[in-house]
Amino acid sequence: MRHVTCCLALAALLSPLCAAQETATERAAARDVVQKIESLEKSLDVPAVVKRLTAPNSERDKVVARARELMEKDLLAMCDDITTHPEIGFKEKRSVQVLTDYLRAHGFEVQMGVGGLEMAFVGRWKGNNGGPNMGVILEYDALRGTKGAFHGDQHSAQGPVGIATALAMAEYLQRTKSPGSVVVFGTPGEEIMPPEAKTQMFEAGVFNGMDVVVRSHSVMRTSRPAPGFGTCCMNIDAVKYVFSGAPAHQLTSWNGRNALEGVIHLFNNIDAIRSSVRPETRIQGIITEGGAAPNVTPDRAVADIWVRYPDAVYVAQVKKMVDDAARGAALATGTKVKIEDYGHSRDGISVATLSELAFAYEVKFGATGVTPEPEKPQGYEETGSLSSAVPGVEVTTQTSNSSNHTYEMEADALQEIGHHGFTVDAETMTAVLFDFATHPDYRAAVKREFDTIRGLFDEYQAGLRKAYTVPNVAEPK
Repeated sequence: MRHVTCCLALAALLSPLCAAQETATERAAARDVVQKIESLEKSLDVPAVVKRLTAPNSERDKVVARARELMEKDLLAMCDDITTHPEIGFKEKRSVQVLTDYLRAHGFEVQMGVGGLEMAFVGRWKGNNGGPNMGVILEYDALRGTKGAFHGDQHSAQGPVGIATALAMAEYLQRTKSPGSVVVFGTPGEEIMPPEAKTQMFEAGVFNGMDVVVRSHSVMRTSRPAPGFGTCCMNIDAVKYVFSGAPAHQLTSWNGRNALEGVIHLFNNIDAIRSSVRPETRIQGIITEGGAAPNVTPDRAVADIWVRYPDAVYVAQVKKMVDDAARGAALATGTKVKIEDYGHSRDGISVATLSELAFAYEVKFGATGVTPEPEKPQGYEETGSLSSAVPGVEVTTQTSNSSNHTYEMEADALQEIGHHGFTVDAETMTAVLFDFATHPDYRAAVKREFDTIRGLFDEYQAGLRKAYTVPNVAEPK
């Protein structure tokens, strides 16, 4: 079965790459950019690069086997341990202790509190020896659920998987006295804004000097992105709408102004504009504050809303409409509203030289649930800050039969489907870093592809601005 699947994947690799953006509007508006990316991919001949690198290599296989050994000996048990002791973002004290204790015991120097974040850390192999500088992202936060914290996104595995990769590569570089450095980055709170951990760490210079970064994440299907601009979960503006009113007895509520009614009107106004926004738009929110007691008119209420769209240009249009909906809600209810923009996620860059190689290795190492064709372009981390500045890849091997953010995905982390997928993730990330460390021509190809696509971003944005025209609304007569 593994041989058959591998042949199917190789056939997919040898077909033309789907260098397209996520929506029809993006593809039309960025037609020239898409054509330039397609020309770049042809000139790089990525299928030939992948075929050459994945050919038999006994030294690579030893390093990959070491990553697998680490998973089976210690790190799958660590996955289970973190899964059964979930901690939400920025409060992952126990999980961080487990990860950093292991790193320190295996030759890494660990610096805590990097980027001004208590639960963020950097681990550097003591034997690091110049470039290339290879980064591995570790994550560990659990989801916030109504029943408490839970690992419905399997972040519990991303730390152990990354450690297996980093340690296997570091030992290889030291054993062979090869040039190269391995650095792990502990990034808390992936599911929480603010602060956006990776963005804050990036802006603080924590990732400076990295030539490549790898990361894993759990999914239902083994997949990889097409080259281009995008993000896993759309461009996001995160906003809090804080409504202020005046308290009164609820039996004489006309003596006050109800801030909760302001929030309710905001949600009604958002529903009213849904037919006027593009169908790919998502406007999602919750009421985080709505008053303290039923017999007191609420004088403060807060809505936490995320405005999502596949690109940032149209997000700005929708965000303005939601802001206006909040202002209208305040006017209608005699309250006042403060608009607090507290976070955002933006497009990153995906490159085929890394994603196609990783996909080929996933299949080679026995990944299940393989999706043959590339999916939409997306950066390898969700904020778009790091992945728009440094080339990298997110390895996504099937680790569950259930969708993300579910109790079923958490349960699968403890089962064979999870353990097998996590091991394939570690093997794949190790193989990719081995090739990056040992093939200067491959490093050059990755850099050329990343720099070229990055250089097209302004042209891409300009095309979108022309496409998303705002209707001219006439003054009433």
